[in-house]
Amino acid sequence: MATLRFGHNIIKASAVFLQTDLSFALVNRKPVVPGHVLVCPVRPVERFRDLRPDELADLFSTTQRVANAVEKHFSASSLTIAIQDGPEAGQTVKHVHVHVLPRKPGDFERNDSIYDELQKHDHESEDIPSKWRSEEEMAKEAMELRGLFS
Repeated sequence: MATLRFGHNIIKASAVFLQTDLSFALVNRKPVVPGHVLVCPVRPVERFRDLRPDELADLFSTTQRVANAVEKHFSASSLTIAIQDGPEAGQTVKHVHVHVLPRKPGDFERNDSIYDELQKHDHESEDIPSKWRSEEEMAKEAMELRGLFS
């Protein structure tokens, strides 16, 4: 598994836990909740509408596999699955990506606060690298998750 592009970012193989011919899943450098991961098309595509039919099918099939595994692994009872498509929707990385967030009862006082946190997360993570997880932490989680797909 070589390095992959995620918008203007280079993703190290150590952060990737699943890859198909058309999609890949990676751990998040600043998760909103434990187990918050991303699923992206391999081809750098800025907007959802620009995905080819085969990429769209693979992205959603991969997201479903990842979501099922992450929900079980993090002992969650639900999932928030979100795509921020364009800048006004909160997209900060110009590469389609699906957020998969395992949810537990009471993880937020107001359930929909997850969307506020997701919005803040994207902007804060660009400005405050000290809040990012270390490469070692990310690699450890990716290795654990990789084991769920072998």
